[in-house]
Amino acid sequence: MTGPQDVHVDRRSFLARMAVLGAGAAVAGAVGLPQVAFAGPVGPVATRSGSSPHPDAYTEPRPEALADLTELTIAEAAWLIREGRLRPEALVEAHLDRIAAFDGTYQAFNLVLTAEAAAAARALRRGRYHGPLHGIPLAIKDNYYTAGVPTTANSYVFADFVPPFDATAVARLTAAGGIVLGKTQMGPLATTRATTPDGVVTTVNAWTPSNPTTNPGGSSTGTATAVAGRLATSGIGTQTGGSITAPSNAQNLTGLKPTMGRASLYGIVPLTYSRDHPGPLARDAKDAAIMLQAMAGEDVNDPRTQGLPPVPNLVSAATPVYRGSGSRVRLRWKTRIGVIPGFLSGTSPTAAARRAFLDTLAGIEGCSVVDVTLPDEWDVLTGRFNDVRLPERAEPFVPYLRQDLKLFGVSLTSWLQGALMGADEYVTGQRAKLVLLERVLDDLFSQCDVVVQTSPVPFDIIGLPELALPIGFSGGIPIGTILGGRPYAEDRLLSVAAAYQALTDWHWQRPPDPAAAGWARSLASARLRLTAAEAAEQSE
Repeated sequence: MTGPQDVHVDRRSFLARMAVLGAGAAVAGAVGLPQVAFAGPVGPVATRSGSSPHPDAYTEPRPEALADLTELTIAEAAWLIREGRLRPEALVEAHLDRIAAFDGTYQAFNLVLTAEAAAAARALRRGRYHGPLHGIPLAIKDNYYTAGVPTTANSYVFADFVPPFDATAVARLTAAGGIVLGKTQMGPLATTRATTPDGVVTTVNAWTPSNPTTNPGGSSTGTATAVAGRLATSGIGTQTGGSITAPSNAQNLTGLKPTMGRASLYGIVPLTYSRDHPGPLARDAKDAAIMLQAMAGEDVNDPRTQGLPPVPNLVSAATPVYRGSGSRVRLRWKTRIGVIPGFLSGTSPTAAARRAFLDTLAGIEGCSVVDVTLPDEWDVLTGRFNDVRLPERAEPFVPYLRQDLKLFGVSLTSWLQGALMGADEYVTGQRAKLVLLERVLDDLFSQCDVVVQTSPVPFDIIGLPELALPIGFSGGIPIGTILGGRPYAEDRLLSVAAAYQALTDWHWQRPPDPAAAGWARSLASARLRLTAAEAAEQSE
Protein backbone atom coordinates (compact mmCIF):
# COMPACT_ATOMS: atom_id res chain seq x y z
CA MET A 1 0.00 0.00 0.00
CA THR A 2 1.15 3.57 -0.66
CA GLY A 3 -0.30 4.89 2.56
CA PRO A 4 -3.68 5.08 4.27
CA GLN A 5 -6.42 6.51 2.11
CA ASP A 6 -7.30 9.34 4.47
CA VAL A 7 -4.11 11.25 3.67
CA HIS A 8 -5.10 11.49 0.00
CA VAL A 9 -8.62 12.88 0.50
CA ASP A 10 -9.35 16.59 0.20
CA ARG A 11 -11.25 17.48 3.36
CA ARG A 12 -13.01 20.48 1.85
CA SER A 13 -14.54 18.38 -0.91
CA PHE A 14 -15.88 15.96 1.69
CA LEU A 15 -17.37 18.90 3.58
CA ALA A 16 -19.05 20.13 0.39
CA ARG A 17 -20.39 16.66 -0.31
CA MET A 18 -21.91 16.34 3.15
CA ALA A 19 -23.49 19.79 2.79
CA VAL A 20 -25.24 18.72 -0.40
CA LEU A 21 -26.20 15.38 1.17
CA GLY A 22 -27.97 17.16 4.01
CA ALA A 23 -29.84 19.39 1.59
CA GLY A 24 -30.52 16.46 -0.73
CA ALA A 25 -32.27 14.51 2.00
CA ALA A 26 -35.43 16.34 0.99
CA VAL A 27 -35.30 14.78 -2.48
CA ALA A 28 -33.85 11.40 -1.42
CA GLY A 29 -31.04 11.17 -3.91
CA ALA A 30 -32.48 12.96 -6.91
CA VAL A 31 -29.57 15.42 -6.71
CA GLY A 32 -26.05 14.33 -7.61
CA LEU A 33 -23.37 14.80 -4.96
CA PRO A 34 -20.02 16.53 -5.52
CA GLN A 35 -17.14 14.17 -6.23
CA VAL A 36 -14.63 13.78 -3.40
CA ALA A 37 -11.23 15.09 -4.51
CA PHE A 38 -8.69 12.31 -4.17
CA ALA A 39 -4.95 12.55 -4.88
CA GLY A 40 -4.02 8.93 -4.23
CA PRO A 41 -3.45 5.99 -6.56
CA VAL A 42 -6.33 5.24 -8.91
CA GLY A 43 -5.17 1.92 -10.33
CA PRO A 44 -7.15 -1.32 -10.07
CA VAL A 45 -8.33 -1.95 -6.53
CA ALA A 46 -10.36 -5.01 -5.56
CA THR A 47 -13.77 -4.09 -4.18
CA ARG A 48 -15.22 -7.54 -3.53
CA SER A 49 -14.01 -10.38 -1.37
CA GLY A 50 -14.45 -12.74 -4.30
CA SER A 51 -12.91 -10.58 -7.02
CA SER A 52 -9.26 -11.09 -6.10
CA PRO A 53 -7.27 -13.77 -4.28
CA HIS A 54 -6.84 -11.66 -1.10
CA PRO A 55 -4.09 -13.92 0.27
CA ASP A 56 -4.22 -12.12 3.62
CA ALA A 57 -7.83 -13.23 4.14
CA TYR A 58 -6.87 -16.77 5.17
CA THR A 59 -5.69 -17.71 8.66
CA GLU A 60 -4.78 -21.19 9.87
CA PRO A 61 -7.32 -22.06 12.58
CA ARG A 62 -6.60 -22.20 16.29
CA PRO A 63 -6.91 -25.67 17.91
CA GLU A 64 -10.01 -24.65 19.85
CA ALA A 65 -11.67 -23.55 16.61
CA LEU A 66 -10.97 -26.91 15.02
CA ALA A 67 -12.80 -28.56 17.91
CA ASP A 68 -15.96 -26.47 17.37
CA LEU A 69 -16.85 -25.16 13.92
CA THR A 70 -18.94 -22.32 15.36
CA GLU A 71 -15.77 -20.94 16.99
CA LEU A 72 -14.14 -20.33 13.61
CA THR A 73 -13.63 -16.79 12.40
CA ILE A 74 -14.29 -16.02 8.75
CA ALA A 75 -10.55 -16.08 8.03
CA GLU A 76 -10.14 -19.45 9.75
CA ALA A 77 -13.16 -21.04 8.08
CA ALA A 78 -12.00 -19.65 4.74
CA TRP A 79 -8.61 -21.35 5.20
CA LEU A 80 -10.25 -24.71 5.88
CA ILE A 81 -12.74 -24.41 3.02
CA ARG A 82 -10.07 -23.35 0.52
CA GLU A 83 -7.89 -26.26 1.61
CA GLY A 84 -10.78 -28.68 1.11
CA ARG A 85 -10.82 -29.61 4.80
CA LEU A 86 -14.27 -28.17 5.52
CA ARG A 87 -17.46 -28.32 3.49
CA PRO A 88 -19.80 -25.33 3.61
CA GLU A 89 -22.64 -27.75 4.40
CA ALA A 90 -20.92 -28.82 7.63
CA LEU A 91 -20.26 -25.23 8.68
CA VAL A 92 -23.86 -24.20 8.02
CA GLU A 93 -25.22 -27.28 9.78
CA ALA A 94 -23.13 -26.56 12.88
CA HIS A 95 -24.60 -23.07 13.14
CA LEU A 96 -28.15 -24.21 12.46
CA ASP A 97 -27.76 -26.82 15.22
CA ARG A 98 -26.61 -24.12 17.60
CA ILE A 99 -29.52 -21.89 16.63
CA ALA A 100 -31.91 -24.76 17.35
CA ALA A 101 -30.28 -25.35 20.73
CA PHE A 102 -29.91 -21.80 22.02
CA ASP A 103 -31.90 -19.22 20.09
CA GLY A 104 -34.93 -19.93 22.26
CA THR A 105 -32.88 -18.15 24.92
CA TYR A 106 -31.03 -15.58 22.86
CA GLN A 107 -33.95 -14.65 20.54
CA ALA A 108 -31.40 -13.29 18.10
CA PHE A 109 -33.36 -14.30 14.98
CA ASN A 110 -36.92 -13.52 14.01
CA LEU A 111 -36.67 -15.81 10.96
CA VAL A 112 -34.30 -18.72 10.36
CA LEU A 113 -33.92 -19.91 6.77
CA THR A 114 -32.97 -23.48 7.58
CA ALA A 115 -33.79 -25.16 4.27
CA GLU A 116 -32.62 -22.23 2.16
CA ALA A 117 -29.25 -21.98 3.94
CA ALA A 118 -28.62 -25.70 3.61
CA ALA A 119 -29.50 -25.59 -0.10
CA ALA A 120 -27.19 -22.61 -0.67
CA ALA A 121 -24.33 -24.49 1.00
CA ARG A 122 -24.88 -27.53 -1.22
CA ALA A 123 -24.99 -25.34 -4.33
CA LEU A 124 -21.59 -23.84 -3.49
CA ARG A 125 -20.03 -27.30 -3.66
CA ARG A 126 -21.02 -27.55 -7.31
CA GLY A 127 -19.94 -24.06 -8.40
CA ARG A 128 -16.74 -22.07 -8.60
CA TYR A 129 -14.85 -20.92 -5.54
CA HIS A 130 -15.87 -17.37 -4.63
CA GLY A 131 -13.19 -16.27 -2.19
CA PRO A 132 -12.95 -15.94 1.60
CA LEU A 133 -16.71 -15.59 2.11
CA HIS A 134 -17.39 -18.85 0.26
CA GLY A 135 -19.73 -20.85 2.51
CA ILE A 136 -19.67 -18.44 5.46
CA PRO A 137 -22.95 -18.35 7.48
CA LEU A 138 -24.20 -14.80 7.99
CA ALA A 139 -26.85 -13.06 10.10
CA ILE A 140 -28.74 -10.26 8.34
CA LYS A 141 -30.51 -7.46 10.22
CA ASP A 142 -34.19 -7.41 9.34
CA ASN A 143 -34.14 -3.98 7.72
CA TYR A 144 -32.07 -5.28 4.77
CA TYR A 145 -34.23 -6.38 1.84
CA THR A 146 -34.04 -10.11 1.13
CA ALA A 147 -35.73 -11.29 -2.07
CA GLY A 148 -38.82 -13.35 -1.39
CA VAL A 149 -38.14 -13.32 2.36
CA PRO A 150 -40.06 -11.07 4.79
CA THR A 151 -38.32 -7.83 5.74
CA THR A 152 -40.28 -6.35 8.61
CA ALA A 153 -37.84 -3.86 10.19
CA ASN A 154 -39.51 -5.28 13.31
CA SER A 155 -42.47 -2.96 12.86
CA TYR A 156 -46.18 -2.96 12.28
CA VAL A 157 -45.62 -0.75 9.23
CA PHE A 158 -43.70 -3.47 7.35
CA ALA A 159 -45.31 -6.49 9.00
CA ASP A 160 -46.35 -8.03 5.67
CA PHE A 161 -43.58 -6.71 3.43
CA VAL A 162 -41.77 -9.24 1.21
CA PRO A 163 -39.26 -7.43 -1.05
CA PRO A 164 -38.73 -8.57 -4.64
CA PHE A 165 -34.95 -8.08 -4.54
CA ASP A 166 -31.96 -8.18 -2.21
CA ALA A 167 -30.42 -5.06 -0.74
CA THR A 168 -27.16 -4.27 -2.52
CA ALA A 169 -25.12 -5.25 0.55
CA VAL A 170 -26.88 -8.62 0.81
CA ALA A 171 -26.53 -9.25 -2.91
CA ARG A 172 -22.80 -8.55 -2.76
CA LEU A 173 -22.24 -10.76 0.26
CA THR A 174 -24.08 -13.69 -1.30
CA ALA A 175 -22.35 -13.13 -4.65
CA ALA A 176 -19.08 -13.46 -2.73
CA GLY A 177 -20.24 -16.83 -1.38
CA GLY A 178 -21.87 -15.78 1.88
CA ILE A 179 -24.89 -17.77 3.10
CA VAL A 180 -27.85 -16.06 4.74
CA LEU A 181 -28.87 -18.02 7.85
CA GLY A 182 -31.79 -15.75 8.63
CA LYS A 183 -33.05 -12.30 9.59
CA THR A 184 -32.19 -10.93 13.00
CA GLN A 185 -34.21 -9.13 15.62
CA MET A 186 -33.79 -5.38 15.82
CA GLY A 187 -35.22 -2.32 17.45
CA PRO A 188 -38.58 -1.29 15.97
CA LEU A 189 -37.76 0.58 12.75
CA ALA A 190 -34.12 0.60 13.98
CA THR A 191 -34.71 2.93 16.90
CA THR A 192 -33.88 1.03 20.15
CA ARG A 193 -32.54 -2.30 21.39
CA ALA A 194 -34.51 -5.25 20.03
CA THR A 195 -38.06 -5.39 21.35
CA THR A 196 -41.42 -6.25 19.95
CA PRO A 197 -42.98 -3.24 18.19
CA ASP A 198 -44.87 -2.45 21.38
CA GLY A 199 -41.73 -2.50 23.53
CA VAL A 200 -41.40 -5.98 25.07
CA VAL A 201 -37.70 -6.88 25.16
CA THR A 202 -36.77 -9.86 22.99
CA THR A 203 -33.06 -10.33 22.26
CA VAL A 204 -30.75 -10.59 25.24
CA ASN A 205 -27.04 -9.92 25.58
CA ALA A 206 -25.21 -13.19 24.82
CA TRP A 207 -23.01 -12.62 27.87
CA THR A 208 -25.94 -12.41 30.32
CA PRO A 209 -28.73 -14.45 28.68
CA SER A 210 -30.70 -14.90 31.90
CA ASN A 211 -30.74 -11.16 32.62
CA PRO A 212 -32.68 -9.18 30.02
CA THR A 213 -31.89 -5.91 31.80
CA THR A 214 -28.28 -6.01 30.55
CA ASN A 215 -28.29 -3.80 27.49
CA PRO A 216 -27.12 -5.74 24.41
CA GLY A 217 -26.57 -2.54 22.43
CA GLY A 218 -28.58 -0.57 19.92
CA SER A 219 -30.92 -1.64 17.19
CA SER A 220 -28.58 -4.19 15.56
CA THR A 221 -29.05 -6.27 18.71
CA GLY A 222 -30.01 -9.51 16.99
CA THR A 223 -26.98 -9.56 14.71
CA ALA A 224 -24.64 -8.81 17.61
CA THR A 225 -26.12 -11.56 19.79
CA ALA A 226 -26.05 -14.03 16.90
CA VAL A 227 -22.35 -13.43 16.24
CA ALA A 228 -21.35 -13.25 19.91
CA GLY A 229 -23.37 -16.36 20.74
CA ARG A 230 -21.80 -18.26 17.81
CA LEU A 231 -25.10 -18.65 15.95
CA ALA A 232 -23.46 -17.05 12.90
CA THR A 233 -19.86 -16.49 11.85
CA SER A 234 -20.48 -12.81 11.13
CA GLY A 235 -23.31 -10.45 10.29
CA ILE A 236 -24.42 -7.01 9.22
CA GLY A 237 -26.28 -4.19 10.88
CA THR A 238 -26.98 -0.51 10.39
CA GLN A 239 -26.01 2.57 12.36
CA THR A 240 -27.65 5.97 12.61
CA GLY A 241 -26.81 6.75 16.23
CA GLY A 242 -24.62 3.91 17.45
CA SER A 243 -26.23 0.63 16.41
CA ILE A 244 -23.08 -1.04 15.06
CA THR A 245 -20.58 0.28 17.56
CA ALA A 246 -22.78 0.02 20.68
CA PRO A 247 -23.80 -3.65 20.33
CA SER A 248 -20.23 -4.51 19.30
CA ASN A 249 -18.90 -2.91 22.48
CA ALA A 250 -21.62 -4.54 24.57
CA GLN A 251 -20.97 -8.04 23.20
CA ASN A 252 -17.18 -8.23 22.65
CA LEU A 253 -17.25 -7.79 18.89
CA THR A 254 -15.38 -5.72 16.33
CA GLY A 255 -17.85 -3.54 14.48
CA LEU A 256 -17.10 -1.19 11.62
CA LYS A 257 -19.29 1.75 10.63
CA PRO A 258 -17.82 3.01 7.37
CA THR A 259 -17.73 6.53 6.00
CA MET A 260 -21.04 7.71 4.56
CA GLY A 261 -21.30 6.26 1.05
CA ARG A 262 -18.57 3.65 1.36
CA ALA A 263 -21.24 0.93 1.30
CA SER A 264 -24.64 1.16 -0.38
CA LEU A 265 -27.85 1.73 1.53
CA TYR A 266 -30.00 0.68 -1.40
CA GLY A 267 -32.62 -1.82 -0.30
CA ILE A 268 -32.43 -0.97 3.41
CA VAL A 269 -35.51 0.37 5.20
CA PRO A 270 -34.43 3.97 5.93
CA LEU A 271 -34.22 5.70 9.26
CA THR A 272 -32.33 8.91 8.41
CA TYR A 273 -31.22 9.45 4.81
CA SER A 274 -28.16 11.55 5.62
CA ARG A 275 -26.99 9.46 8.61
CA ASP A 276 -27.75 5.77 7.94
CA HIS A 277 -24.69 3.55 7.55
CA PRO A 278 -24.53 -0.21 6.80
CA GLY A 279 -21.63 -2.24 8.15
CA PRO A 280 -20.34 -5.50 9.62
CA LEU A 281 -20.38 -6.83 13.17
CA ALA A 282 -17.56 -9.34 13.35
CA ARG A 283 -15.27 -11.20 15.74
CA ASP A 284 -12.06 -9.36 14.88
CA ALA A 285 -10.60 -6.72 12.57
CA LYS A 286 -9.72 -9.22 9.82
CA ASP A 287 -13.30 -10.52 9.65
CA ALA A 288 -14.72 -6.98 9.62
CA ALA A 289 -12.40 -6.15 6.72
CA ILE A 290 -13.42 -9.23 4.73
CA MET A 291 -17.07 -8.31 5.17
CA LEU A 292 -16.70 -4.64 4.24
CA GLN A 293 -14.47 -5.51 1.29
CA ALA A 294 -17.42 -7.41 -0.17
CA MET A 295 -20.01 -4.78 0.70
CA ALA A 296 -18.17 -1.62 -0.34
CA GLY A 297 -18.06 0.15 -3.66
CA GLU A 298 -20.12 2.20 -6.07
CA ASP A 299 -23.78 1.34 -6.62
CA VAL A 300 -25.78 2.89 -9.45
CA ASN A 301 -28.84 2.77 -7.21
CA ASP A 302 -27.33 4.87 -4.40
CA PRO A 303 -25.84 8.30 -5.27
CA ARG A 304 -24.17 8.39 -1.86
CA THR A 305 -21.73 5.75 -3.15
CA GLN A 306 -20.76 7.61 -6.33
CA GLY A 307 -17.82 9.94 -6.87
CA LEU A 308 -15.79 8.47 -4.01
CA PRO A 309 -12.17 7.32 -3.74
CA PRO A 310 -11.61 3.68 -4.79
CA VAL A 311 -12.01 1.03 -2.12
CA PRO A 312 -8.52 0.09 -0.87
CA ASN A 313 -7.38 -3.38 0.12
CA LEU A 314 -9.04 -3.46 3.52
CA VAL A 315 -8.06 -7.07 4.16
CA SER A 316 -4.35 -6.27 3.89
CA ALA A 317 -4.88 -3.23 6.11
CA ALA A 318 -6.38 -5.53 8.76
CA THR A 319 -3.38 -7.85 8.66
CA PRO A 320 -0.82 -7.27 11.45
CA VAL A 321 2.65 -6.15 10.43
CA TYR A 322 5.78 -7.41 12.21
CA ARG A 323 9.25 -5.95 12.43
CA GLY A 324 11.52 -7.95 10.11
CA SER A 325 11.23 -11.67 10.67
CA GLY A 326 10.59 -11.28 14.36
CA SER A 327 7.40 -11.17 16.39
CA ARG A 328 7.40 -7.50 17.29
CA VAL A 329 4.22 -5.85 16.04
CA ARG A 330 4.41 -2.45 14.38
CA LEU A 331 1.75 -0.23 12.87
CA ARG A 332 1.35 -0.42 9.11
CA TRP A 333 1.34 3.40 9.01
CA LYS A 334 2.56 5.87 11.61
CA THR A 335 -0.53 7.02 13.49
CA ARG A 336 -1.25 9.55 16.23
CA ILE A 337 -4.02 8.33 18.55
CA GLY A 338 -5.87 11.31 20.00
CA VAL A 339 -7.21 11.06 23.56
CA ILE A 340 -10.12 13.37 24.26
CA PRO A 341 -10.63 15.09 27.64
CA GLY A 342 -12.28 12.81 30.18
CA PHE A 343 -11.53 9.56 28.37
CA LEU A 344 -9.40 8.30 31.29
CA SER A 345 -11.34 9.94 34.12
CA GLY A 346 -12.31 7.97 37.21
CA THR A 347 -11.35 4.67 38.77
CA SER A 348 -14.01 2.41 37.26
CA PRO A 349 -13.17 -0.85 35.44
CA THR A 350 -13.93 0.98 32.20
CA ALA A 351 -11.37 3.69 32.96
CA ALA A 352 -8.80 1.04 33.89
CA ALA A 353 -9.46 -0.86 30.66
CA ARG A 354 -9.07 2.35 28.65
CA ARG A 355 -5.72 3.09 30.32
CA ALA A 356 -4.47 -0.41 29.55
CA PHE A 357 -5.71 -0.07 25.97
CA LEU A 358 -3.79 3.16 25.44
CA ASP A 359 -0.70 1.74 27.14
CA THR A 360 -0.75 -1.20 24.74
CA LEU A 361 -1.10 1.10 21.74
CA ALA A 362 1.70 3.36 23.00
CA GLY A 363 4.02 0.34 23.06
CA ILE A 364 3.46 -0.43 19.37
CA GLU A 365 6.11 0.87 16.99
CA GLY A 366 4.72 3.65 14.83
CA CYS A 367 1.97 4.58 17.26
CA SER A 368 1.96 7.71 19.41
CA VAL A 369 -0.73 8.55 21.96
CA VAL A 370 -1.44 12.27 22.27
CA ASP A 371 -3.88 14.36 24.27
CA VAL A 372 -6.21 16.45 22.12
CA THR A 373 -8.60 19.30 22.78
CA LEU A 374 -12.14 19.26 21.45
CA PRO A 375 -13.34 21.94 19.04
CA ASP A 376 -15.14 25.01 20.36
CA GLU A 377 -18.81 24.51 21.36
CA TRP A 378 -18.42 20.73 21.18
CA ASP A 379 -21.19 19.98 23.68
CA VAL A 380 -23.65 22.26 21.89
CA LEU A 381 -22.85 20.98 18.41
CA THR A 382 -23.02 17.30 19.41
CA GLY A 383 -25.91 17.66 21.84
CA ARG A 384 -29.16 19.46 21.13
CA PHE A 385 -28.56 19.64 17.38
CA ASN A 386 -28.58 15.84 17.24
CA ASP A 387 -32.38 16.06 17.15
CA VAL A 388 -32.40 17.49 13.63
CA ARG A 389 -32.20 13.90 12.36
CA LEU A 390 -35.81 13.38 13.42
CA PRO A 391 -37.62 15.22 10.58
CA GLU A 392 -35.75 13.06 8.04
CA ARG A 393 -37.09 10.06 9.91
CA ALA A 394 -40.66 11.24 10.09
CA GLU A 395 -41.18 12.69 6.60
CA PRO A 396 -41.39 9.41 4.58
CA PHE A 397 -43.76 7.95 7.15
CA VAL A 398 -46.23 10.84 7.46
CA PRO A 399 -48.95 8.88 5.60
CA TYR A 400 -48.62 6.08 8.16
CA LEU A 401 -48.66 8.54 11.04
CA ARG A 402 -51.91 9.95 9.66
CA GLN A 403 -53.30 6.47 9.12
CA ASP A 404 -52.74 5.03 12.60
CA LEU A 405 -50.33 6.15 15.31
CA LYS A 406 -50.36 2.66 16.81
CA LEU A 407 -48.33 1.44 13.81
CA PHE A 408 -45.26 3.01 15.46
CA GLY A 409 -45.65 1.22 18.77
CA VAL A 410 -43.25 2.14 21.54
CA SER A 411 -41.08 4.34 19.28
CA LEU A 412 -43.90 6.74 18.38
CA THR A 413 -42.49 9.67 20.39
CA SER A 414 -39.45 10.25 18.21
CA TRP A 415 -41.53 10.08 15.03
CA LEU A 416 -43.90 12.71 16.37
CA GLN A 417 -40.97 14.89 17.45
CA GLY A 418 -39.67 14.78 13.91
CA ALA A 419 -43.05 15.58 12.39
CA LEU A 420 -43.51 18.55 14.72
CA MET A 421 -40.05 20.13 14.52
CA GLY A 422 -40.09 23.58 12.97
CA ALA A 423 -38.35 24.30 9.67
CA ASP A 424 -36.22 27.03 11.28
CA GLU A 425 -34.85 24.62 13.86
CA TYR A 426 -34.15 22.00 11.20
CA VAL A 427 -32.25 24.46 9.00
CA THR A 428 -30.24 25.74 11.96
CA GLY A 429 -29.40 22.17 12.88
CA GLN A 430 -28.17 21.40 9.36
CA ARG A 431 -25.89 24.41 9.53
CA ALA A 432 -24.63 23.32 12.94
CA LYS A 433 -23.82 19.87 11.49
CA LEU A 434 -21.55 21.45 8.89
CA VAL A 435 -19.86 23.62 11.51
CA LEU A 436 -19.22 20.46 13.54
CA LEU A 437 -17.78 18.62 10.55
CA GLU A 438 -15.56 21.55 9.60
CA ARG A 439 -14.18 21.84 13.12
CA VAL A 440 -13.56 18.10 13.40
CA LEU A 441 -11.70 18.01 10.08
CA ASP A 442 -9.70 21.20 10.61
CA ASP A 443 -9.21 21.37 14.38
CA LEU A 444 -9.48 17.87 15.87
CA PHE A 445 -7.70 16.05 13.06
CA SER A 446 -4.90 18.60 12.94
CA GLN A 447 -3.90 17.12 16.31
CA CYS A 448 -4.21 13.40 15.54
CA ASP A 449 -4.96 10.79 12.87
CA VAL A 450 -7.38 8.62 14.88
CA VAL A 451 -9.38 9.67 17.92
CA VAL A 452 -10.77 7.60 20.79
CA GLN A 453 -14.41 8.26 21.58
CA THR A 454 -16.83 7.76 24.42
CA SER A 455 -19.91 8.09 22.19
CA PRO A 456 -20.59 7.22 18.56
CA VAL A 457 -22.97 10.12 18.03
CA PRO A 458 -20.61 12.92 16.91
CA PHE A 459 -19.20 10.90 14.02
CA ASP A 460 -22.62 9.50 13.13
CA ILE A 461 -23.85 13.05 12.67
CA ILE A 462 -21.10 13.93 10.20
CA GLY A 463 -20.65 10.62 8.37
CA LEU A 464 -17.11 9.76 9.49
CA PRO A 465 -15.92 6.16 10.01
CA GLU A 466 -15.83 4.43 13.38
CA LEU A 467 -14.49 1.09 14.57
CA ALA A 468 -15.57 -0.55 17.83
CA LEU A 469 -13.38 -3.18 19.47
CA PRO A 470 -13.20 -5.07 22.79
CA ILE A 471 -10.66 -3.98 25.41
CA GLY A 472 -11.63 -5.85 28.60
CA PHE A 473 -14.33 -7.06 30.95
CA SER A 474 -16.06 -5.95 34.12
CA GLY A 475 -18.00 -8.50 36.12
CA GLY A 476 -18.14 -10.83 33.13
CA ILE A 477 -19.56 -8.13 30.83
CA PRO A 478 -17.45 -6.85 27.92
CA ILE A 479 -15.88 -3.42 27.81
CA GLY A 480 -15.24 -1.88 24.43
CA THR A 481 -14.07 1.37 22.96
CA ILE A 482 -14.52 3.28 19.71
CA LEU A 483 -11.94 4.69 17.31
CA GLY A 484 -12.92 7.43 14.90
CA GLY A 485 -11.15 8.47 11.72
CA ARG A 486 -11.04 10.96 8.89
CA PRO A 487 -13.12 10.44 5.74
CA TYR A 488 -12.45 7.00 4.19
CA ALA A 489 -10.02 6.02 6.96
CA GLU A 490 -11.41 2.49 7.26
CA ASP A 491 -8.02 1.08 6.28
CA ARG A 492 -6.19 3.04 8.98
CA LEU A 493 -8.74 2.14 11.66
CA LEU A 494 -8.48 -1.54 10.72
CA SER A 495 -4.69 -1.39 10.85
CA VAL A 496 -4.74 0.02 14.39
CA ALA A 497 -7.27 -2.57 15.56
CA ALA A 498 -5.30 -5.40 13.93
CA ALA A 499 -2.08 -4.37 15.68
CA TYR A 500 -3.85 -4.15 19.04
CA GLN A 501 -5.58 -7.50 18.58
CA ALA A 502 -2.26 -9.12 17.66
CA LEU A 503 -1.10 -8.29 21.20
CA THR A 504 -4.28 -9.00 23.18
CA ASP A 505 -6.83 -11.78 23.42
CA TRP A 506 -10.01 -9.97 24.43
CA HIS A 507 -11.50 -10.62 20.98
CA TRP A 508 -11.00 -14.37 21.41
CA GLN A 509 -13.20 -14.54 24.51
CA ARG A 510 -16.64 -16.12 24.01
CA PRO A 511 -19.65 -16.21 26.36
CA PRO A 512 -20.46 -19.55 27.96
CA ASP A 513 -23.39 -21.47 26.54
CA PRO A 514 -26.69 -20.46 28.14
CA ALA A 515 -28.58 -22.81 30.41
CA ALA A 516 -31.42 -24.91 29.06
CA ALA A 517 -33.62 -22.67 26.96
CA GLY A 518 -36.78 -23.18 28.97
CA TRP A 519 -35.09 -22.38 32.28
CA ALA A 520 -33.29 -19.34 30.99
CA ARG A 521 -36.32 -17.90 29.27
CA SER A 522 -38.39 -18.41 32.40
CA LEU A 523 -35.94 -16.13 34.18
CA ALA A 524 -36.18 -13.60 31.38
CA SER A 525 -39.94 -13.85 31.12
CA ALA A 526 -40.48 -10.97 33.50
CA ARG A 527 -41.46 -9.40 30.18
CA LEU A 528 -39.21 -6.44 30.51
CA ARG A 529 -40.88 -3.67 28.57
CA LEU A 530 -39.51 -0.33 27.43
CA THR A 531 -41.70 2.65 28.16
CA ALA A 532 -42.22 5.31 25.54
CA ALA A 533 -39.84 7.57 27.47
CA GLU A 534 -37.15 4.88 27.59
CA ALA A 535 -37.58 4.19 23.89
CA ALA A 536 -37.21 7.90 23.13
CA GLU A 537 -34.09 8.08 25.29
CA GLN A 538 -32.53 5.11 23.46
CA SER A 539 -33.67 6.24 20.04
CA GLU A 540 -31.04 6.46 17.30
